[in-house]
Amino acid sequence: MMGRQVAQGALFYGFRLDDHVPAGHLLRRTDGLLDFGFVREALAASYSTSGRPSIDPELMLRMLLIGYLFGIRSERRLCEEVHLNLAYRWFCRLDLADRVPDHSTFSKNRHGRFRACDLHRLLFEQVVARCDAAGLVAGRDLAVDGSTIMADASREKKLKGADVADELRAGESISRPVVEYLAALDAALPPDPDEPATVNPTSISPTDPQAALTCKHGPARYAYAINPLLDLDTDCILDVEATPARFSSEVAATRTLLSRAGTTLGITPESLAADKAYGSGPLLSWLIDRKITPYIPVIDRSRQRDAFFTRDAFHYDREADAYRCPADKPLGYCGTKRASQVRVYRSHVADCAGCELKPRCTVSRKRSITRLVSEDARDTVRALAGTDAYVHARRRRQRIERVFGHLKRNLGLRTLKLRGLAGAAEEFTMAAAAYNLQLLARQAAPA
Repeated sequence: MMGRQVAQGALFYGFRLDDHVPAGHLLRRTDGLLDFGFVREALAASYSTSGRPSIDPELMLRMLLIGYLFGIRSERRLCEEVHLNLAYRWFCRLDLADRVPDHSTFSKNRHGRFRACDLHRLLFEQVVARCDAAGLVAGRDLAVDGSTIMADASREKKLKGADVADELRAGESISRPVVEYLAALDAALPPDPDEPATVNPTSISPTDPQAALTCKHGPARYAYAINPLLDLDTDCILDVEATPARFSSEVAATRTLLSRAGTTLGITPESLAADKAYGSGPLLSWLIDRKITPYIPVIDRSRQRDAFFTRDAFHYDREADAYRCPADKPLGYCGTKRASQVRVYRSHVADCAGCELKPRCTVSRKRSITRLVSEDARDTVRALAGTDAYVHARRRRQRIERVFGHLKRNLGLRTLKLRGLAGAAEEFTMAAAAYNLQLLARQAAPA
């Protein structure tokens, strides 16, 4: 006989949430990995000692972590999912009768208390510390790269010209991202000659001025770049930095990542692998000075003059600090251009005047050659190319592309929800923490 399910309300239920969360569930395996006691300690100064008790900040952070672990980007949907999902309630320490916080509560705390004490960075550092304790931080061979994440800003709305900052200040209402942008302009330091030259943007978004316009993936869009520092032995993200989607900013972030990893984790890697965008002389020299072997292709523009002898046709004599031209005439050192960090070498007019090779060399009275101040470091890295260690490191570097794929495909990090560089840093840090937690959970208790 065919059965029929009839709903009958019972007066009493014997129900425990713990009994309905499977042993292999990600949240159950994750729950014991973190101690959220740091939340109240970090936020102690943000709450009054009297008055009505607030919503537990640990509850909000647990809910945010669920959103990043399962790719739930919308805060409204996150609140709905926590309300309906038993495993989510269990992880958040909510009973069946407990109310879920309203979605507006997240916005007030994320942009206020949480950001003021950098709570997301504290969470990430604790996750990395747990990974270190579990043996997931080898710290020998690292890789760095940047991947574009679209900003929440329309490419149709642009401001151009030198008076953009004044135009933003004159607005009737100034949004939080604009305030952060103007504050960053006021606090900007003089450019560092060792860093790549900063590119002044031709246009900025009035919605998110710190985002950069990029054409990397089709039509121009405003975007940020996520820059993780990856341990190639374990696939653990040791640190992460948010920058506007510009190559110069991504390269500069490498120093920040390595310096911070040395401070927080006490590691100095043996090698660093990256793509050719990171092959600038100043960065290669910085790495070599710190005994870090750079397995990075060198940016080389020595063959850009097709009509005349290129720079590689001239031989450099290191002992004499001079070049020899194809006719074996010397080009002596005559000064350094500090702005561009290049040393200039020039030939003698008399040597060039009667030279048979001059039509193939220059139309001027004498030939000039420039050599980067960091050219010795570039020569050192060029000598590494083709070695077994170099080829092996270049092949292993591709592992970081899988990390980008996981962050975008599985964790939903394709378009940012928060605006401003601080918002991008928060999202990237939380996503990296979620990625490391999944890695740690798989090692601690394989499903």
